[in-house]
Amino acid sequence: MSVLGLVPLPASVRLQGAPGMALTTATTVAGPDADLMRALLATRTGTKLHRSDAKPAESATNPALSLRIGGVRAGITLAIEPGGPPESYRITVDSASATVTGADPAGLFYGIHTLVQLIRPVGDGWEIPAVAIDDAPRFAYRGVMLDVARHFHPIATVTAYIDRAASLKFNALHLHLTDDQGWRLQLHSRPALTERASATSVGGDPGGCYTQEDYRAIVAYAAERHMTVVPEIDVPGHTHAVTLAYPELCEPPVITDHIRDVVRDYGGGMPVTGEAYEGLAVGFSSLRIRDEATYAFLADVFGEVAALTPGPYVHLGGDEALGTDAEDYAYFIDRVSRMVADLGKTPVAWHEAGAAAGLAPGTIGQYWGFVEPTEGMDEKTRGFVPGGGQLILSPADAIYLDMKPDAASPLGLTWARGITTIRRAYEWDPAAVIEGVTDADILGVEAPMWTETVRTLDDIDALAFPRIGAAAEAAWSPAAWTPERQPTAGAEAGGARTWDSFRARVAVLTPLWACLGIHCVTGPEDDVPPGRATT
Repeated sequence: MSVLGLVPLPASVRLQGAPGMALTTATTVAGPDADLMRALLATRTGTKLHRSDAKPAESATNPALSLRIGGVRAGITLAIEPGGPPESYRITVDSASATVTGADPAGLFYGIHTLVQLIRPVGDGWEIPAVAIDDAPRFAYRGVMLDVARHFHPIATVTAYIDRAASLKFNALHLHLTDDQGWRLQLHSRPALTERASATSVGGDPGGCYTQEDYRAIVAYAAERHMTVVPEIDVPGHTHAVTLAYPELCEPPVITDHIRDVVRDYGGGMPVTGEAYEGLAVGFSSLRIRDEATYAFLADVFGEVAALTPGPYVHLGGDEALGTDAEDYAYFIDRVSRMVADLGKTPVAWHEAGAAAGLAPGTIGQYWGFVEPTEGMDEKTRGFVPGGGQLILSPADAIYLDMKPDAASPLGLTWARGITTIRRAYEWDPAAVIEGVTDADILGVEAPMWTETVRTLDDIDALAFPRIGAAAEAAWSPAAWTPERQPTAGAEAGGARTWDSFRARVAVLTPLWACLGIHCVTGPEDDVPPGRATT
Protein backbone atom coordinates (compact mmCIF):
# COMPACT_ATOMS: atom_id res chain seq x y z
CA MET A 1 0.00 0.00 0.00
CA SER A 2 1.22 3.51 -0.80
CA VAL A 3 2.46 5.61 2.08
CA LEU A 4 0.99 9.10 2.30
CA GLY A 5 3.32 11.84 3.51
CA LEU A 6 1.02 13.14 6.23
CA VAL A 7 2.59 14.85 9.25
CA PRO A 8 1.03 15.16 11.74
CA LEU A 9 -0.93 11.98 11.20
CA PRO A 10 -4.69 12.70 10.95
CA ALA A 11 -7.16 11.01 13.26
CA SER A 12 -8.74 9.06 10.40
CA VAL A 13 -7.45 8.44 6.87
CA ARG A 14 -9.22 6.07 4.49
CA LEU A 15 -8.07 5.26 0.97
CA GLN A 16 -11.05 5.07 -1.34
CA GLY A 17 -9.71 2.35 -3.66
CA ALA A 18 -10.35 4.51 -6.72
CA PRO A 19 -8.34 6.71 -9.09
CA GLY A 20 -7.17 9.99 -7.64
CA MET A 21 -7.76 13.51 -8.92
CA ALA A 22 -5.32 14.73 -11.56
CA LEU A 23 -4.00 18.28 -11.19
CA THR A 24 -3.68 20.25 -14.41
CA THR A 25 -3.85 23.87 -15.46
CA ALA A 26 -7.59 23.30 -15.99
CA THR A 27 -8.21 22.49 -12.32
CA THR A 28 -10.03 25.25 -10.46
CA VAL A 29 -10.08 26.30 -6.80
CA ALA A 30 -13.14 27.85 -5.19
CA GLY A 31 -13.94 29.07 -1.71
CA PRO A 32 -12.27 30.78 1.27
CA ASP A 33 -8.45 30.75 1.23
CA ALA A 34 -8.43 29.88 -2.49
CA ASP A 35 -5.38 32.08 -3.02
CA LEU A 36 -3.46 30.18 -0.32
CA MET A 37 -4.43 26.87 -1.92
CA ARG A 38 -3.33 28.04 -5.36
CA ALA A 39 -0.01 29.39 -4.05
CA LEU A 40 0.84 26.18 -2.20
CA LEU A 41 -0.09 24.04 -5.19
CA ALA A 42 2.04 26.17 -7.46
CA THR A 43 5.00 25.84 -5.10
CA ARG A 44 4.58 22.08 -4.86
CA THR A 45 3.84 21.27 -8.50
CA GLY A 46 4.68 24.31 -10.61
CA THR A 47 1.06 24.25 -11.83
CA LYS A 48 -0.87 27.51 -11.59
CA LEU A 49 -4.54 26.77 -11.03
CA HIS A 50 -7.47 29.01 -11.88
CA ARG A 51 -9.62 30.56 -9.21
CA SER A 52 -13.38 30.23 -9.41
CA ASP A 53 -15.22 33.10 -7.76
CA ALA A 54 -18.31 30.95 -7.30
CA LYS A 55 -19.43 30.18 -3.79
CA PRO A 56 -18.36 26.68 -2.71
CA ALA A 57 -21.88 25.28 -2.66
CA GLU A 58 -22.58 26.58 -6.17
CA SER A 59 -19.29 25.28 -7.56
CA ALA A 60 -19.92 21.84 -6.12
CA THR A 61 -23.38 21.52 -7.69
CA ASN A 62 -23.14 23.51 -10.92
CA PRO A 63 -20.84 21.90 -13.52
CA ALA A 64 -20.82 25.10 -15.54
CA LEU A 65 -18.87 26.82 -12.80
CA SER A 66 -15.91 24.43 -13.00
CA LEU A 67 -13.74 23.50 -15.95
CA ARG A 68 -13.98 19.90 -17.08
CA ILE A 69 -11.41 17.16 -17.63
CA GLY A 70 -12.53 14.13 -19.59
CA GLY A 71 -16.15 15.23 -19.36
CA VAL A 72 -16.29 15.47 -15.56
CA ARG A 73 -15.87 18.35 -13.13
CA ALA A 74 -12.30 19.02 -11.99
CA GLY A 75 -12.05 21.35 -9.07
CA ILE A 76 -10.99 21.90 -5.49
CA THR A 77 -13.73 23.23 -3.25
CA LEU A 78 -12.95 24.91 0.07
CA ALA A 79 -15.67 25.55 2.63
CA ILE A 80 -16.40 26.31 6.27
CA GLU A 81 -19.25 24.47 7.99
CA PRO A 82 -19.55 25.17 11.74
CA GLY A 83 -20.50 22.34 14.04
CA GLY A 84 -17.40 20.19 14.36
CA PRO A 85 -14.71 20.36 17.05
CA PRO A 86 -12.56 23.52 17.01
CA GLU A 87 -9.84 23.44 14.33
CA SER A 88 -11.22 20.23 12.80
CA TYR A 89 -11.64 19.52 9.10
CA ARG A 90 -12.73 16.90 6.59
CA ILE A 91 -11.27 16.06 3.19
CA THR A 92 -12.87 13.98 0.44
CA VAL A 93 -11.14 13.32 -2.86
CA ASP A 94 -12.32 11.34 -5.89
CA SER A 95 -11.22 11.32 -9.53
CA ALA A 96 -13.13 14.49 -10.31
CA SER A 97 -12.93 16.71 -7.28
CA ALA A 98 -11.46 17.46 -3.89
CA THR A 99 -13.35 19.10 -1.04
CA VAL A 100 -11.85 20.54 2.14
CA THR A 101 -14.36 21.51 4.81
CA GLY A 102 -13.26 23.19 8.04
CA ALA A 103 -15.33 23.60 11.17
CA ASP A 104 -13.83 27.08 11.41
CA PRO A 105 -11.23 29.14 9.50
CA ALA A 106 -8.36 27.45 11.36
CA GLY A 107 -9.71 24.01 10.49
CA LEU A 108 -9.93 24.95 6.82
CA PHE A 109 -6.36 26.30 6.93
CA TYR A 110 -5.07 23.03 8.38
CA GLY A 111 -7.10 20.99 5.91
CA ILE A 112 -5.54 22.90 3.03
CA HIS A 113 -2.06 22.05 4.29
CA THR A 114 -3.04 18.40 4.62
CA LEU A 115 -4.34 18.41 1.04
CA VAL A 116 -1.00 19.80 -0.16
CA GLN A 117 0.84 17.04 1.70
CA LEU A 118 -1.29 14.49 -0.16
CA ILE A 119 -0.12 15.62 -3.61
CA ARG A 120 2.18 13.11 -5.28
CA PRO A 121 3.83 12.75 -8.70
CA VAL A 122 2.30 10.29 -11.13
CA GLY A 123 4.12 9.81 -14.42
CA ASP A 124 4.69 13.27 -15.87
CA GLY A 125 1.97 14.88 -13.76
CA TRP A 126 0.53 15.21 -10.28
CA GLU A 127 -2.46 13.81 -8.48
CA ILE A 128 -4.25 13.85 -5.16
CA PRO A 129 -5.08 10.27 -4.14
CA ALA A 130 -8.72 9.36 -3.51
CA VAL A 131 -9.08 9.56 0.24
CA ALA A 132 -11.46 10.49 3.02
CA ILE A 133 -9.90 12.25 6.01
CA ASP A 134 -11.62 13.25 9.23
CA ASP A 135 -9.30 15.12 11.58
CA ALA A 136 -9.20 17.16 14.79
CA PRO A 137 -6.43 18.03 17.27
CA ARG A 138 -5.67 16.09 20.43
CA PHE A 139 -4.55 19.22 22.32
CA ALA A 140 -5.74 22.83 22.09
CA TYR A 141 -2.27 24.35 22.46
CA ARG A 142 0.42 23.32 19.96
CA GLY A 143 3.43 25.58 20.20
CA VAL A 144 6.91 26.31 19.04
CA MET A 145 9.27 28.58 20.92
CA LEU A 146 11.94 30.75 19.33
CA ASP A 147 14.64 32.23 21.54
CA VAL A 148 15.49 35.65 20.09
CA ALA A 149 17.53 36.70 23.13
CA ARG A 150 20.65 34.49 22.88
CA HIS A 151 20.83 35.34 19.18
CA PHE A 152 18.56 38.00 17.73
CA HIS A 153 16.53 36.94 14.69
CA PRO A 154 15.02 39.51 12.30
CA ILE A 155 11.34 39.67 11.39
CA ALA A 156 11.90 37.76 8.13
CA THR A 157 13.30 34.79 10.02
CA VAL A 158 10.49 34.83 12.57
CA THR A 159 7.78 34.98 9.90
CA ALA A 160 9.45 32.19 7.92
CA TYR A 161 9.42 30.04 11.05
CA ILE A 162 5.76 30.90 11.57
CA ASP A 163 5.00 29.61 8.06
CA ARG A 164 6.89 26.39 8.70
CA ALA A 165 5.19 25.78 12.03
CA ALA A 166 1.69 26.69 10.87
CA SER A 167 1.96 24.22 7.99
CA LEU A 168 2.40 21.48 10.63
CA LYS A 169 -0.68 22.68 12.56
CA PHE A 170 1.13 24.50 15.37
CA ASN A 171 -1.01 27.34 16.67
CA ALA A 172 1.23 29.18 19.16
CA LEU A 173 4.54 31.02 18.82
CA HIS A 174 6.29 31.53 22.16
CA LEU A 175 8.86 34.32 21.78
CA HIS A 176 11.61 34.27 24.41
CA LEU A 177 12.25 38.02 24.31
CA THR A 178 14.65 38.56 27.21
CA ASP A 179 17.61 36.79 28.77
CA ASP A 180 21.05 37.46 30.22
CA GLN A 181 22.42 38.20 26.74
CA GLY A 182 19.88 40.78 25.59
CA TRP A 183 16.54 42.55 25.82
CA ARG A 184 14.73 42.38 22.48
CA LEU A 185 11.44 44.31 22.77
CA GLN A 186 11.15 48.09 22.78
CA LEU A 187 9.12 49.44 25.69
CA HIS A 188 8.20 53.11 25.81
CA SER A 189 7.90 53.00 29.60
CA ARG A 190 11.49 51.68 29.93
CA PRO A 191 13.37 52.75 26.78
CA ALA A 192 16.80 52.13 28.30
CA LEU A 193 16.24 48.38 28.07
CA THR A 194 16.70 48.29 24.31
CA GLU A 195 18.87 51.39 24.11
CA ARG A 196 21.53 49.84 26.37
CA ALA A 197 20.87 46.08 26.51
CA SER A 198 20.14 44.87 22.97
CA ALA A 199 23.37 45.37 21.03
CA THR A 200 25.04 41.97 21.38
CA SER A 201 24.34 38.23 21.32
CA VAL A 202 26.13 35.05 22.38
CA GLY A 203 29.74 34.99 21.26
CA GLY A 204 29.81 38.72 20.64
CA ASP A 205 27.57 38.41 17.58
CA PRO A 206 25.42 41.42 16.65
CA GLY A 207 22.22 41.91 18.59
CA GLY A 208 19.05 43.79 17.77
CA CYS A 209 15.54 44.42 18.98
CA TYR A 210 11.98 44.69 17.77
CA THR A 211 10.23 48.03 17.76
CA GLN A 212 6.64 47.93 18.87
CA GLU A 213 5.64 48.17 15.20
CA ASP A 214 7.84 45.13 14.48
CA TYR A 215 6.21 43.17 17.27
CA ARG A 216 2.72 44.08 16.09
CA ALA A 217 3.68 42.96 12.58
CA ILE A 218 4.82 39.58 13.90
CA VAL A 219 1.61 39.20 15.91
CA ALA A 220 -0.51 40.07 12.87
CA TYR A 221 1.43 37.73 10.57
CA ALA A 222 0.98 34.89 13.05
CA ALA A 223 -2.74 35.63 13.48
CA GLU A 224 -3.28 35.38 9.72
CA ARG A 225 -1.94 31.82 10.02
CA HIS A 226 -4.04 31.04 13.11
CA MET A 227 -1.11 31.30 15.51
CA THR A 228 -1.14 33.13 18.84
CA VAL A 229 2.02 34.91 19.97
CA VAL A 230 3.02 34.21 23.59
CA PRO A 231 5.63 36.78 24.76
CA GLU A 232 8.05 35.78 27.50
CA ILE A 233 9.75 38.21 29.86
CA ASP A 234 11.96 35.86 31.87
CA VAL A 235 12.22 36.82 35.56
CA PRO A 236 13.55 36.81 38.27
CA GLY A 237 16.60 35.00 36.82
CA HIS A 238 17.98 35.30 33.28
CA THR A 239 17.99 39.05 33.90
CA HIS A 240 21.63 40.11 33.51
CA ALA A 241 20.67 42.32 30.54
CA VAL A 242 18.63 44.45 32.94
CA THR A 243 21.87 45.42 34.70
CA LEU A 244 22.96 47.34 31.60
CA ALA A 245 19.92 49.62 31.91
CA TYR A 246 18.86 49.46 35.57
CA PRO A 247 21.72 47.98 37.63
CA GLU A 248 20.06 49.10 40.86
CA LEU A 249 17.30 46.52 40.28
CA CYS A 250 19.61 43.50 40.15
CA GLU A 251 21.66 41.49 42.61
CA PRO A 252 25.37 40.91 41.91
CA PRO A 253 26.04 37.78 39.81
CA VAL A 254 26.21 34.58 41.85
CA ILE A 255 29.37 32.78 40.65
CA THR A 256 29.40 29.04 41.34
CA ASP A 257 31.68 26.22 40.29
CA HIS A 258 29.12 25.33 37.63
CA ILE A 259 29.38 28.83 36.15
CA ARG A 260 33.17 28.53 36.14
CA ASP A 261 32.93 25.15 34.38
CA VAL A 262 30.66 26.56 31.65
CA VAL A 263 32.99 29.50 31.08
CA ARG A 264 35.94 27.11 30.88
CA ASP A 265 34.20 24.85 28.38
CA TYR A 266 32.36 27.39 26.23
CA GLY A 267 34.06 30.73 26.81
CA GLY A 268 32.24 34.02 27.11
CA GLY A 269 33.88 35.25 30.31
CA MET A 270 32.43 35.77 33.75
CA PRO A 271 29.29 37.92 34.09
CA VAL A 272 29.94 41.44 35.39
CA THR A 273 27.16 43.81 36.46
CA GLY A 274 26.62 46.51 33.86
CA GLU A 275 28.62 44.75 31.14
CA ALA A 276 27.09 42.83 28.21
CA TYR A 277 27.16 39.08 28.77
CA GLU A 278 28.08 36.97 25.72
CA GLY A 279 28.48 33.52 27.28
CA LEU A 280 26.28 30.44 27.74
CA ALA A 281 26.14 30.09 31.53
CA VAL A 282 22.76 30.33 33.28
CA GLY A 283 21.50 30.74 36.81
CA PHE A 284 23.74 33.54 38.06
CA SER A 285 21.42 36.55 37.77
CA SER A 286 18.47 37.76 39.84
CA LEU A 287 16.32 40.80 40.29
CA ARG A 288 16.20 42.32 43.80
CA ILE A 289 13.21 40.47 45.23
CA ARG A 290 12.46 42.62 48.29
CA ASP A 291 12.90 45.99 46.59
CA GLU A 292 9.62 47.71 45.68
CA ALA A 293 11.37 49.40 42.76
CA THR A 294 11.57 45.95 41.16
CA TYR A 295 7.79 45.62 41.16
CA ALA A 296 7.32 49.14 39.81
CA PHE A 297 9.65 48.13 36.98
CA LEU A 298 7.75 44.88 36.36
CA ALA A 299 4.39 46.67 36.44
CA ASP A 300 5.65 48.89 33.61
CA VAL A 301 7.12 45.98 31.66
CA PHE A 302 4.27 43.50 31.94
CA GLY A 303 1.66 46.23 31.57
CA GLU A 304 3.11 47.35 28.26
CA VAL A 305 3.70 43.80 26.99
CA ALA A 306 0.12 42.83 27.86
CA ALA A 307 -1.23 45.89 26.06
CA LEU A 308 0.78 44.99 22.94
CA THR A 309 -0.37 41.36 22.95
CA PRO A 310 -3.91 40.45 21.86
CA GLY A 311 -3.51 36.77 22.77
CA PRO A 312 -4.55 35.42 26.18
CA TYR A 313 -1.10 34.41 27.49
CA VAL A 314 1.93 36.23 28.92
CA HIS A 315 4.91 34.10 29.98
CA LEU A 316 6.81 35.28 33.06
CA GLY A 317 9.67 32.76 32.87
CA GLY A 318 10.70 31.65 36.35
CA ASP A 319 13.22 29.00 35.29
CA GLU A 320 16.73 28.40 36.58
CA ALA A 321 16.54 31.14 39.21
CA LEU A 322 19.59 29.69 40.95
CA GLY A 323 20.72 33.10 42.11
CA THR A 324 17.48 33.65 44.04
CA ASP A 325 16.78 32.36 47.57
CA ALA A 326 13.95 29.78 47.60
CA GLU A 327 11.75 31.79 49.97
CA ASP A 328 12.31 34.94 47.95
CA TYR A 329 11.57 33.02 44.76
CA ALA A 330 8.18 31.84 46.04
CA TYR A 331 7.31 35.38 47.19
CA PHE A 332 8.29 36.76 43.80
CA ILE A 333 6.34 34.18 41.75
CA ASP A 334 3.22 34.66 43.88
CA ARG A 335 3.34 38.40 43.39
CA VAL A 336 4.28 38.52 39.70
CA SER A 337 1.87 35.78 38.59
CA ARG A 338 -0.96 37.77 40.19
CA MET A 339 0.35 40.94 38.55
CA VAL A 340 0.04 39.29 35.13
CA ALA A 341 -3.41 37.88 35.97
CA ASP A 342 -4.60 41.32 37.08
CA LEU A 343 -3.70 42.58 33.59
CA GLY A 344 -6.31 40.22 32.16
CA LYS A 345 -3.79 37.67 30.88
CA THR A 346 -3.30 34.03 31.78
CA PRO A 347 0.17 33.71 33.32
CA VAL A 348 2.48 31.01 31.96
CA ALA A 349 5.61 29.98 33.87
CA TRP A 350 8.28 27.30 33.63
CA HIS A 351 7.68 24.34 35.91
CA GLU A 352 9.83 25.57 38.82
CA ALA A 353 7.06 28.08 39.61
CA GLY A 354 4.74 25.22 40.56
CA ALA A 355 6.47 25.09 43.95
CA ALA A 356 5.11 28.54 44.89
CA ALA A 357 2.13 28.10 47.20
CA GLY A 358 0.52 31.42 46.29
CA LEU A 359 0.69 31.03 42.51
CA ALA A 360 -2.15 32.89 40.78
CA PRO A 361 -5.07 30.52 40.10
CA GLY A 362 -5.15 29.27 36.52
CA THR A 363 -1.44 29.81 35.88
CA ILE A 364 -0.19 27.51 33.12
CA GLY A 365 2.92 25.45 33.89
CA GLN A 366 5.49 24.59 31.23
CA TYR A 367 7.53 21.47 31.94
CA TRP A 368 11.08 21.40 30.51
CA GLY A 369 12.53 18.41 32.38
CA PHE A 370 13.19 15.00 30.87
CA VAL A 371 10.69 12.42 29.63
CA GLU A 372 11.53 10.57 32.83
CA PRO A 373 11.51 13.40 35.40
CA THR A 374 14.46 13.98 37.73
CA GLU A 375 15.16 16.07 40.84
CA GLY A 376 11.50 16.53 41.78
CA MET A 377 10.62 18.39 38.59
CA ASP A 378 7.42 16.37 38.24
CA GLU A 379 6.28 17.34 41.74
CA LYS A 380 6.76 21.03 40.97
CA THR A 381 4.88 20.60 37.70
CA ARG A 382 1.90 18.97 39.40
CA GLY A 383 1.68 22.07 41.59
CA PHE A 384 -0.09 24.01 38.84
CA VAL A 385 -3.06 21.65 38.57
CA PRO A 386 -4.75 22.12 41.99
CA GLY A 387 -5.07 25.84 41.29
CA GLY A 388 -6.90 25.24 38.03
CA GLY A 389 -3.87 25.52 35.79
CA GLN A 390 -3.05 23.19 32.94
CA LEU A 391 0.34 22.06 31.64
CA ILE A 392 2.41 22.52 28.50
CA LEU A 393 4.81 19.62 27.92
CA SER A 394 8.27 20.47 26.54
CA PRO A 395 10.51 17.58 27.62
CA ALA A 396 14.05 18.69 26.85
CA ASP A 397 15.38 15.27 25.89
CA ALA A 398 12.62 14.80 23.30
CA ILE A 399 11.54 18.10 21.73
CA TYR A 400 14.13 20.74 22.60
CA LEU A 401 14.93 21.31 18.94
CA ASP A 402 18.29 22.92 19.74
CA MET A 403 19.74 19.62 20.97
CA LYS A 404 22.16 17.99 18.52
CA PRO A 405 20.30 15.58 16.19
CA ASP A 406 23.49 13.59 15.57
CA ALA A 407 27.09 13.64 16.78
CA ALA A 408 28.37 15.20 13.54
CA SER A 409 26.11 18.25 13.70
CA PRO A 410 28.06 21.53 14.08
CA LEU A 411 24.93 23.01 15.65
CA GLY A 412 23.20 22.31 18.92
CA LEU A 413 24.01 21.26 22.47
CA THR A 414 23.92 17.92 24.27
CA TRP A 415 23.06 18.64 27.92
CA ALA A 416 19.62 16.97 27.61
CA ARG A 417 20.88 13.37 27.81
CA GLY A 418 23.15 13.64 24.79
CA ILE A 419 22.12 13.32 21.16
CA THR A 420 18.38 13.69 20.49
CA THR A 421 17.73 11.50 17.47
CA ILE A 422 14.56 11.78 15.44
CA ARG A 423 13.40 8.50 16.93
CA ARG A 424 13.87 9.75 20.49
CA ALA A 425 12.02 12.94 19.57
CA TYR A 426 9.13 10.80 18.39
CA GLU A 427 8.81 7.99 20.92
CA TRP A 428 7.19 9.65 23.91
CA ASP A 429 3.64 10.56 24.92
CA PRO A 430 2.59 13.76 26.70
CA ALA A 431 0.27 11.98 29.13
CA ALA A 432 2.99 9.56 30.24
CA VAL A 433 5.56 12.12 31.42
CA ILE A 434 4.14 13.41 34.73
CA GLU A 435 2.59 10.72 36.90
CA GLY A 436 -1.00 11.51 37.79
CA VAL A 437 -1.45 13.91 34.85
CA THR A 438 -3.94 13.02 32.12
CA ASP A 439 -4.94 14.62 28.83
CA ALA A 440 -7.49 16.74 30.68
CA ASP A 441 -4.68 18.38 32.68
CA ILE A 442 -2.60 19.09 29.58
CA LEU A 443 -3.15 22.28 27.61
CA GLY A 444 -0.69 21.13 24.98
CA VAL A 445 2.82 20.55 23.72
CA GLU A 446 5.55 23.03 22.78
CA ALA A 447 8.86 22.49 20.99
CA PRO A 448 11.44 25.11 22.04
CA MET A 449 14.35 26.31 19.90
CA TRP A 450 17.01 27.90 22.09
CA THR A 451 19.58 29.77 20.04
CA GLU A 452 22.96 29.64 21.74
CA THR A 453 24.35 28.05 18.52
CA VAL A 454 21.64 29.22 16.10
CA ARG A 455 22.31 32.32 14.01
CA THR A 456 20.26 31.96 10.81
CA LEU A 457 17.09 30.49 9.35
CA ASP A 458 19.21 27.74 7.77
CA ASP A 459 20.48 26.88 11.27
CA ILE A 460 16.89 26.73 12.53
CA ASP A 461 15.88 24.41 9.68
CA ALA A 462 18.89 22.16 10.18
CA LEU A 463 17.99 21.58 13.83
CA ALA A 464 14.20 21.64 13.57
CA PHE A 465 13.50 19.37 10.61
CA PRO A 466 12.28 16.68 10.73
CA ARG A 467 12.11 16.57 14.55
CA ILE A 468 9.58 19.40 14.59
CA GLY A 469 7.26 16.96 12.84
CA ALA A 470 7.57 14.58 15.77
CA ALA A 471 6.54 17.39 18.13
CA ALA A 472 3.64 18.30 15.85
CA GLU A 473 2.41 14.73 15.95
CA ALA A 474 2.65 14.57 19.76
CA ALA A 475 0.55 17.74 19.92
CA TRP A 476 -2.05 17.03 17.21
CA SER A 477 -2.44 13.31 16.54
CA PRO A 478 -4.22 10.68 18.63
CA ALA A 479 -2.06 8.95 21.21
CA ALA A 480 0.51 6.53 19.80
CA TRP A 481 -0.13 2.82 19.59
CA THR A 482 0.90 0.70 22.57
CA PRO A 483 -0.24 -2.76 23.64
CA GLU A 484 -2.83 -0.97 25.78
CA ARG A 485 -3.90 1.43 22.99
CA GLN A 486 -5.07 -0.04 19.72
CA PRO A 487 -4.28 1.81 16.46
CA THR A 488 -6.72 4.58 15.61
CA ALA A 489 -9.47 3.76 13.16
CA GLY A 490 -8.64 4.56 9.57
CA ALA A 491 -4.88 4.52 10.13
CA GLU A 492 -4.48 2.24 7.11
CA ALA A 493 -3.34 4.94 4.67
CA GLY A 494 -0.96 6.86 6.87
CA GLY A 495 0.00 3.95 9.07
CA ALA A 496 -0.59 3.69 12.79
CA ARG A 497 1.09 6.34 14.92
CA THR A 498 4.38 4.47 15.33
CA TRP A 499 8.03 5.23 14.69
CA ASP A 500 8.10 3.04 11.57
CA SER A 501 5.07 4.84 10.18
CA PHE A 502 6.51 8.27 10.99
CA ARG A 503 9.88 7.64 9.37
CA ALA A 504 8.14 6.38 6.21
CA ARG A 505 5.83 9.40 6.09
CA VAL A 506 8.72 11.83 6.63
CA ALA A 507 10.57 10.25 3.71
CA VAL A 508 7.58 10.97 1.48
CA LEU A 509 7.15 14.50 2.84
CA THR A 510 10.73 15.75 2.45
CA PRO A 511 10.34 16.67 -1.26
CA LEU A 512 7.56 19.08 -0.27
CA TRP A 513 9.79 20.61 2.39
CA ALA A 514 12.52 20.97 -0.24
CA CYS A 515 10.07 22.85 -2.50
CA LEU A 516 9.47 25.23 0.40
CA GLY A 517 13.21 25.85 0.75
CA ILE A 518 13.59 23.73 3.89
CA HIS A 519 16.74 21.62 4.18
CA CYS A 520 15.79 18.51 6.13
CA VAL A 521 18.63 16.66 7.88
CA THR A 522 18.43 13.06 9.07
CA GLY A 523 21.17 11.42 11.10
CA PRO A 524 22.62 7.92 10.67
CA GLU A 525 21.06 6.82 13.95
CA ASP A 526 17.55 7.38 12.59
CA ASP A 527 17.59 5.22 9.45
CA VAL A 528 15.12 7.53 7.66
CA PRO A 529 15.14 6.77 3.92
CA PRO A 530 16.12 9.56 1.52
CA GLY A 531 13.28 11.85 0.49
CA ARG A 532 11.07 10.09 -2.02
CA ALA A 533 7.58 10.08 -3.44
CA THR A 534 5.32 7.08 -3.84
CA THR A 535 2.85 6.27 -6.56
